Amino acid sequence: MSILVTGGAGYIGSHTVEYMKEQGKDIIVFDNVRTGHRESVQGTTMIEGDLLHKDQLEHVFSTYDIDAVVHFAARSLVGESVEDPLAYYENNVVGTFNLINTMVKHGVKKIVFSSTAATYGNPEDVPIKENAPTVPTNPYGETKLAIERMLHWCEKAYGLKSVSLRYFNAAGASPKGTIGEDHTVETHLIPIILQVALGKRESISIFGDDYETEDGTCVRDYIHVMDLASAHDLALEYLEHGGESDIFNLGNGQGFSVLEVIDTCRQVTEHPIPAKTAPRRAGDPAILIASADRAQRDLGWTPQYPALNNIVEHAWRWHKAHPNGY
Repeated sequence: MSILVTGGAGYIGSHTVEYMKEQGKDIIVFDNVRTGHRESVQGTTMIEGDLLHKDQLEHVFSTYDIDAVVHFAARSLVGESVEDPLAYYENNVVGTFNLINTMVKHGVKKIVFSSTAATYGNPEDVPIKENAPTVPTNPYGETKLAIERMLHWCEKAYGLKSVSLRYFNAAGASPKGTIGEDHTVETHLIPIILQVALGKRESISIFGDDYETEDGTCVRDYIHVMDLASAHDLALEYLEHGGESDIFNLGNGQGFSVLEVIDTCRQVTEHPIPAKTAPRRAGDPAILIASADRAQRDLGWTPQYPALNNIVEHAWRWHKAHPNGY
């Protein structure tokens, strides 16, 4: 039996593949490598394909004995989703429809879905619990929420069991230094800061310093990518042992401000990392922190790298060794 990991050559996908292989699982990666990297899944069965091509999915499910699916494949840039929402609905929603349709046809009844905290929009209460209102503020979050609802109804109709994992700010890299974060257009705070330390940027921009937080900058919950990987593996085990379909938050339950992240990067890299204040970005909530109590209780998940300095240290090790990515 094999686990199909869609988008497995991407950032979080590749780290999950590495982790699951360490647990002895047989992994098949399905990725269009538009944003992923073949180099991140070396030594793993890798099929280049796209969820929008039904024939490619049919070939995979007909060729391999698939037991379950871990589904990462998606467009995931918030700004881009606002500029081109139809591309996001096509890729994320239609692509997932094709995937689930093929799963149902071949009797594959378990899926772990990579969702997002963007389903919540601007939260009313912090820390955010799974029963908080879901009011996305962008098409990216809307498409992920639409998929969660699709999974809900597919369980009722076809018996498809699912776990949707809504996670917060993924960061860090494999402690082994073998794989890390490499985006052609980087939008994540920590790698952008580290690009300054590598001399690839002159400074880091702080978008707003007048929020209602202790130092005036936005606060976010950063979660180590390997902790996300372990959560996906535990969610799969949960389903394999008869667990009911559910939705779980993944986060450390503590927030760090932009200034705190910059200061930690300065300490780890021993680089001054100049910073400049810029106007606020539209739609940025002041504070986003997860309550992950249910994941810890029901999945048995415990983050192994909750400390921000560990997250930055692992990211820095990767970026220093791979200044130009893969």
